[in-house]
Amino acid sequence: MRNVTTRREIVIDDFHGVKVADPYRWLEDDTCPKVQEWINEQNNDFENYIKTHSIHSELKVRLTDLWNYAKSSVPKVVEGMYYTWRNDGLQNQDVLYRSSNPKELGEVILDPNILSEDGTIAVTTTAFSPKGKYLAYCRSVNGSDWQTMYVLDLETKQHLPDVLHHMKFTSPCWLPNESGFFYSGYPKPESATVLQNESKNEKVFLHTLGKDQSEDALIYKSDENPDWFFYLYSDEDKKWAFINIMFGTLRKNMLLFRPMEKLDAPWLPIANDFEEGWDIIGVANDIAYISTQKDAPFGKIMSVNLSESGISNWQTIIPDCGEMLENVFMVNNQILCIYSHHATHRLALHDLSGKAVREINLPAPGSVISYFAKQKSKDVYFKFSSFLYPSAILRYDLETEETETIFTPKIDFPFDDYETIQKFCPSKDGTMLPIFITHRKGITLDASHPTMLYGYGGFNVNMSPYFDIATLAWLEKGGIYVSACLRGGSEYGESWHRAGMLESKQNVFDDFIAVAEYLIAEKFTRKEKLCINGDSNGGLLTGACLTQRPDLFGAVAIGVPVLDMLRYHLFTIGRYWTGEYGCADDPEQFSFLHKYSPLHNVKMNTVYPPTLILTADTDDRVVPMQARKFAATIQAADAGENPILIRIEKSAGHGGGKPISKRINEAADLYTFLLVNLQIL
Repeated sequence: MRNVTTRREIVIDDFHGVKVADPYRWLEDDTCPKVQEWINEQNNDFENYIKTHSIHSELKVRLTDLWNYAKSSVPKVVEGMYYTWRNDGLQNQDVLYRSSNPKELGEVILDPNILSEDGTIAVTTTAFSPKGKYLAYCRSVNGSDWQTMYVLDLETKQHLPDVLHHMKFTSPCWLPNESGFFYSGYPKPESATVLQNESKNEKVFLHTLGKDQSEDALIYKSDENPDWFFYLYSDEDKKWAFINIMFGTLRKNMLLFRPMEKLDAPWLPIANDFEEGWDIIGVANDIAYISTQKDAPFGKIMSVNLSESGISNWQTIIPDCGEMLENVFMVNNQILCIYSHHATHRLALHDLSGKAVREINLPAPGSVISYFAKQKSKDVYFKFSSFLYPSAILRYDLETEETETIFTPKIDFPFDDYETIQKFCPSKDGTMLPIFITHRKGITLDASHPTMLYGYGGFNVNMSPYFDIATLAWLEKGGIYVSACLRGGSEYGESWHRAGMLESKQNVFDDFIAVAEYLIAEKFTRKEKLCINGDSNGGLLTGACLTQRPDLFGAVAIGVPVLDMLRYHLFTIGRYWTGEYGCADDPEQFSFLHKYSPLHNVKMNTVYPPTLILTADTDDRVVPMQARKFAATIQAADAGENPILIRIEKSAGHGGGKPISKRINEAADLYTFLLVNLQIL
């Protein structure tokens, strides 16, 4: 098919003496009627393309069938009651239940599905009050990061009149007497469109139940630092309050504390600079236990004494062990560490002095997705999954040392017929990369298998094994699914992360290309049957690999991507990523950003492989203008007959809270595009 041509305008920027054309700048304005016309035309082209392939309806039926299984979150235990998010199969949003038994559903407490007909209102953050009387929670509309907070009386199941607006990524922190809670919020946005609202001048407030938000007490602010954002939380006993102060996505923050209920007390420093990241694990007898990467690239645990006059007696109790400390929490007055061992999780229990107690076995090589534990409880609940291990809920008893399965999904799929193997392959510079390869048992390595290679490579994200129901449909079609662990993630500590950021970002693309070449060399597949896929920062990854090696792939999928590396920081929260990527305002950083920026490295008269770009019209994290401009650019440059299409989801954001119906439709569209263009049907 021939790709459409988009109107060009003469727009030229001067970056430190380098002239850079931006002919599709007009596509940045989501409020412009011409942009909306362009979106509709592009979506029509995509719909017309997808509908010509009969496999689409077959895939949608199968994906719907696969998705139709009961799902459960980790239970939260509040005053002897278990609160669990459940989904009976195809509900657009999970439903909150309460029961006296974690294995039973119990009664419905909150059903987000009744908030909108199409499931586009989602519940995000939740916080139970200490005695279990209230639930403060946030709603998001159309996948936006902007949230509105509500308060539910858990005894009457009625909402209080309290409604709080203009917040992102906040988590309410209740007072011990349940009279109110702390939260962080922004001034009222100036623009009515979420894609043009900046998140600046966040402040911390105390809301008292029954009062209007305008009466909330200001707890903390920093007028001279409008880009700072705050997270206030407390220890389990509600004696001490802590504030993490951050200014970007790097694991660096300041950490302050004071007595929880002394609102006039000064905030005292635990860490008074942004040198490293600091997080409170818990407090016991006024000793705070803190995880940090200070002089510990893989992470360590320290303790420090708290008092109303300050801190004293720093000690390292669990040193850096050479494996990345992914997470850590207190349970049964002990410390449970989750480490990354070649990208899979292992659990190690320590006492409060740091002495090793035991390892806790997991069912298979995989990941602890989420957990719930209390400092003085003997039980820890966690969700565990792997590529062929659907997300199950387990309970581990620290006294009996026994693991019990609380919930396990029932999916109609022959898991025993498939396997996941871990391999290590060399990158361009010899760095060994762990990869996970999932396929049907007993396959012949004859280069015949359609293979999807997925990656991310950034922001300290560990690509540990995870369960994705849609992948099963790919495997059923004879496909191989490969997840690559690339530099930029957290798999091997901070040096691994730094080797894939800023001026070293090219390492990530080299890593991904090297994995693709390895799969071909080892005859898992051949380039005509190899597709790459990635989302968000992973969309940058696939976009860069597409422009650098268009000859290497049979098809490319680019999801909710960062693609304009010269202007990404000018929109919504993009400026918070400059620590990871760099900023074109800096001459030195402009140089390496311009060198790999996918938007600026599309070459005219090049035959590009079949490419699908996926974005959403209300994605206010990675704004869709980047995907729009890239689609127009590569469509104009392509010299071949392959489809270069963009799919723009309506009433959706970056992915969080997306209704199951939209997720099924997206997966059916994506897999149809890839399977058709790999010519395996």
